[in-house]
Amino acid sequence: MFSHLNAAQREAVKYLDGPLLVLAGAGSGKTRVITQKISYLVEECGYSPQHIAAITFTNKAAREMQERVSSKDKPVKGLTICTFHALGVQIMRQEAHRLAYKPQFSILDSADIAQIIAEIIKSTDKQEIRRAQWHLSTWKNALVSPDLALTTAETDTDATYAKIYQRYQDTLKAYQALDFDDLIRLPAELFSTDADMLEKWRKKLRYLLIDEYQDTNACQYQIVKQLCGLSGAFTAVGDDDQAIYGWRGANVKNLQQLHDDYPNLKVIQLTQNYRSTLRILQAANSVIANNARLYDKRLWSEHGMGDPLQVLVAKDENEEAQNVVMRLLAHKFEHRTRYGDYAVLYRGNHQARVFEQFLRNEKVPYEMSGGQSFFDRAEIKDMIAYMRLLTNSDDDPAFIRAATTPRRGIGAATLEKLGEYAGQRRTSLFTAAFEMGFQSRIPSAQLESLLTFCRYINALEARIHKTPAGELMADLLKDIAYENYLFDSEETRAAQGKWNHVQDFVGWLGKKGEADDKNLIELTQTIALITLLENRDDGALDAVRLSTIHAAKGLEFGHVFLVGVEEDILPHRESVENGTLEEERRLMYVAITRAQRSLTLSYCQRRKRAGEMQVCEPSRFISEIANEDIRRPDQNNDPELQRRQGNARLAQLKAMLAQ
Repeated sequence: MFSHLNAAQREAVKYLDGPLLVLAGAGSGKTRVITQKISYLVEECGYSPQHIAAITFTNKAAREMQERVSSKDKPVKGLTICTFHALGVQIMRQEAHRLAYKPQFSILDSADIAQIIAEIIKSTDKQEIRRAQWHLSTWKNALVSPDLALTTAETDTDATYAKIYQRYQDTLKAYQALDFDDLIRLPAELFSTDADMLEKWRKKLRYLLIDEYQDTNACQYQIVKQLCGLSGAFTAVGDDDQAIYGWRGANVKNLQQLHDDYPNLKVIQLTQNYRSTLRILQAANSVIANNARLYDKRLWSEHGMGDPLQVLVAKDENEEAQNVVMRLLAHKFEHRTRYGDYAVLYRGNHQARVFEQFLRNEKVPYEMSGGQSFFDRAEIKDMIAYMRLLTNSDDDPAFIRAATTPRRGIGAATLEKLGEYAGQRRTSLFTAAFEMGFQSRIPSAQLESLLTFCRYINALEARIHKTPAGELMADLLKDIAYENYLFDSEETRAAQGKWNHVQDFVGWLGKKGEADDKNLIELTQTIALITLLENRDDGALDAVRLSTIHAAKGLEFGHVFLVGVEEDILPHRESVENGTLEEERRLMYVAITRAQRSLTLSYCQRRKRAGEMQVCEPSRFISEIANEDIRRPDQNNDPELQRRQGNARLAQLKAMLAQ
């Protein structure tokens, strides 16, 4: 069991004398430690798998961990490996009745939430809606109730958002719905008020392993403390140098809080990196050393020194993209690597467009991470909501979205009464609408609007098996006047773009349905599968990865091009202004440590911003890398000459291969 672990990893796996924090540097084998510890707990320490939970932050990490545990000689059945949110769902499915929720409560996504907030504040201003969402999410993650938010409000603005928070929660309760933050907040609140329930879950989950601990927020940490109690039967694995999610509520101070709450906390550092060359690790170490850190650690490797980091300078973003693509292709030809060995990383999604263009020009296959999926677009989700409701009338989130998009005389008051009644009857919103008990509770005009919608859904459902999917959806669009709805609620250009997406989607449904001989129900299931698979890593796909740095966390690539390494981009301008520069430096550290064999940094001398060309300065982070680990461009070297030399080299290699 321990033969393939180093000394620090072995110590982390075997330590069970109290709470343990494993500080796992980038590429140091943290997943191996967690999976081996699970095996050790079961095979050597007598723990039943059903009493162990490994908690991750992404579905991808949970899948990877599950696959590693399942691939061992002795399968581990009954083990809980899931995200914090999935654990919250598990708890709430069993305990929902304690909060007067039905077990089949709905889980709303950000678009559903935005629509509810828009209705509350009577505004379609997206910035204002996002601000409200941020305030509400911040309060929930900090375990602040609507009442507490209102009583502690220091300004009129805070008080306004607190009142929105109260109405929002009332609406969710009426809908029998939870948002993502509720999946953590409500279990934490239940644990703090119901000792019997807490004891029940402590007996069920007797040992916790928490992955990416540095990304926990106050609410998630509270659940860990509640489940583990004073004994601290847990192993937390994290890296303070990779804490890059402060903007979404993660609190790196939770690492310090562990010491305060558990004075007997054992700390083990994993610093041997199994991914990168020494040059890359020395560059990462020298950058992160400029941060104030809770723990001082330096990554090292047995992979040899490797080549110095390269720095490219371009006159603008077009030349930057061309330089990077030409260098990438030249390197691939020379070293006979795969496209999948390369990644182009950037701070923001807006930087990807020009790289996509040059990769397409050279017919280079690529895939994107961190961008918006086609199926995540609001207008496509509107269509999918109707499809889901036609497939399953008990799908409450789909019902709410379809019934209110476009608006058809079904207001919040009607839906709240419907939600209350459905909750009492423990039935779906759609079924509740047809029951006399509900119909007697609301005015006839409101009831008629609701029943008109429900009857229309029934009429469409009756056509599913005899009408092609494309035709059915085209009729739906016409019947609900969706095109008019878009142009009434959006600016002309945005509305036209959304309408084009919807037409493309319906056209695709028609072709797919005809080609595969599938009706609308079968296509709805196909789409659900597609959206699940979009988040899976397909190792067989040989393509260059374009990704934000945030989306690349946890991944590794043979050769990385980090682009736009400029002041105001990396670090981002706002980070300098609002005092979060250290998080940006951690982001740079994460980017550097994605590379295994080579790393190229690129920046522009000028870049177009707000329609105007502006002068750019190289990022301060480049100057923080030690001179011996980086090959800086000659200040007198002409970027145009660099480009011509790169193109000439690529042409020579292509000619050589053609021969």
